[in-house]
Amino acid sequence: MSELLGIFGGWTWWILAGILLIIELLAPGVFFMWLGAAAAAVGLIELVYDMPWQVEIAIFAVLSVVFVVVGRPWVLKRQHVESDQPHLNKRINQYVGQRYVLVSPIVNGRGQIRIDDTLWDVMGPDLDKNSWVKVTGVDGLRLRVEADSTS
Repeated sequence: MSELLGIFGGWTWWILAGILLIIELLAPGVFFMWLGAAAAAVGLIELVYDMPWQVEIAIFAVLSVVFVVVGRPWVLKRQHVESDQPHLNKRINQYVGQRYVLVSPIVNGRGQIRIDDTLWDVMGPDLDKNSWVKVTGVDGLRLRVEADSTS
């Protein structure tokens, strides 16, 4: 490490920060950004104080842990955005709480309902064809239903 610092001098930490930030762009998640910020912080400290490379690495390690522990939850909290369409990517969940008519009876816990122009597999208690059911949940691509008592 001392040879690397000797070649690049104070630029070593800035180069490392740039490399880590490029890795952040290529890798999913929010992790390398904090390591890049720690490297940049050590680069700033290096501008003011001349330190041995062992101390620089120790400061980088401490700052990396601090930035990850403090910064990551902050970013994740800010990324959570309320949506006017909460089921946009899980459209099947929009059927929970709705009432439908069975197009095939539920036998041995399996049956079908029609929603718009699609037949959906359902699971629930055995019921006759044309019975009203209420969707209570989702299990993979099957809807969990129960007999609807409001019909």
